[in-house]
Amino acid sequence: MIKNNIPCIIATLTALMTLPVTAAEPDKDFIMIFDGETLDGWEAMPSKTSFAWTVEDGMIVGNGAKARSYIVYQNKEVADLELKFAYRFPGKGNSGVSIRAIVDPTGKRGFQSYHADIGHLGIGPQVLGAWDFHTPGRKEHRCFRGERLVIDENDKPTLTKLKGAVAKDDINKNGWNAVHVVVTGNQFKFFINGKPASEFTEHLPQKKRLKRGMIQFQLHDPGMIVHFKDMYLKVLK
Repeated sequence: MIKNNIPCIIATLTALMTLPVTAAEPDKDFIMIFDGETLDGWEAMPSKTSFAWTVEDGMIVGNGAKARSYIVYQNKEVADLELKFAYRFPGKGNSGVSIRAIVDPTGKRGFQSYHADIGHLGIGPQVLGAWDFHTPGRKEHRCFRGERLVIDENDKPTLTKLKGAVAKDDINKNGWNAVHVVVTGNQFKFFINGKPASEFTEHLPQKKRLKRGMIQFQLHDPGMIVHFKDMYLKVLK
């Protein structure tokens, strides 16, 4: 009986293996932050760009037809967290997720945040899966895919290679990719499709760090489209 069902078993296992990591519901400590039907709990920033965000076929769709925009979950501050979601670009894309985002008090840019790139498809694959850092009282440092960035107490960056990091061929350019972000204290880890994409540790004094802030998803450039689904959050602090 089992022998006769082997082709069916193999087909089922193959299908499961091709699902995004986030397609299976995470453990009980994660909460679902997108219900697949509405944008309840989400807010566009700036508010005049709300047209850029819609729900279609169980996905949050960001369409940058006219403007750069952000969509913010619950507009409340979070410190430490784990975040899981799936994304895809139907064409060229430039997007990302911002952690501990705050409105920029200097007015130089919309927000200050720790930011992980998930995009630039069609722009340059070298920056797929990278952290950028826009924080008060410090320089901007970039950590490209496959790198570990450490900032010392004098704001000096040191980059090293991550072992077993996600490679260009591990990223599905037009299909779904799974993201897992882990933020604890001064350490940020970013995974794509189960592999480390980049990592960041900050040793600047506490007064120069972003300690709490919002979770934002970015629609970076006009004319680009991004899809999100399977979105789960675990608040650690």
